[in-house]
Amino acid sequence: MPSSSQWVAFVVASLLFIQVPGPSLLFMLGRALTVSLRDALVSVAGNALGLVVQVLLVAVGLGAVVAVSATAYTALKVVGAAYVVWLGVQAIRHRGDARRALLSGERPPERAAAALRTGFVVGVTNPKTIVFFVAFLPQFTAAGSPAGPQIALLGVVFGVLAVASDSIWALVAGRARLWFARRPGRLDTMSTAGGVMMIGLGATMAASE
Repeated sequence: MPSSSQWVAFVVASLLFIQVPGPSLLFMLGRALTVSLRDALVSVAGNALGLVVQVLLVAVGLGAVVAVSATAYTALKVVGAAYVVWLGVQAIRHRGDARRALLSGERPPERAAAALRTGFVVGVTNPKTIVFFVAFLPQFTAAGSPAGPQIALLGVVFGVLAVASDSIWALVAGRARLWFARRPGRLDTMSTAGGVMMIGLGATMAASE
């Protein structure tokens, strides 16, 4: 198992990586601006589950295949980007739903399973994190023990850290949404902005090398 110094270095490095604006963080901010805070937080958990699945794939060696295969990397990237763009388009199409729900006193949330699945798909189809995990996690494993179980454990811890960090960001964005809700018409603008953010994110993911 990793030593104490390796654990400290891993936690510090992970927190720094998680704070860098990337697909997961920008997606969570977009969700918090276009759906209810509860749904955004459930999506945070789904995204972390997707990352953990990626880590498990790295632990058994499949992540390295994606890292070195241009075809596999591109396919995963396009699928993830297309899904994020679709979510952005949906947010813009239904930008008036939050305002109408607020005025009527009702705001039916997404089903928890749907919000969880949304976050999971984005997390598991992010090819950049697979490449990152392949290069990042082995550096914090002890040489005298099998690497696979250590990588899996490190990945679970990374997922927990990601949930904590993304939840804080989602709460901050959710508070901003509540400020806009003081004037219901602002919610249309906020939902549109969140949708544009996700469309831009998806386009950036698809265009990135």
